Amino acid sequence: MITRNMTIEQVLRKYPQTRQVFSKFGLECMECQIAQFEEVGHGADVHQVDVDTLLKELNEAISD
Repeated sequence: MITRNMTIEQVLRKYPQTRQVFSKFGLECMECQIAQFEEVGHGADVHQVDVDTLLKELNEAISD
């Protein structure tokens, strides 16, 4: 399960299929160094994305 406290890099490393979800929500920081430190919740806040919606879609992506 993906949580708001996981870093973007942790999520992408463990669940590469989530890349499309991050892109859909405008979180294109997958290639930058900040991804290793930025938590999903913080990234959502910075990009003005509803974190609950983002988490729902990320977790749906890994349950397929």
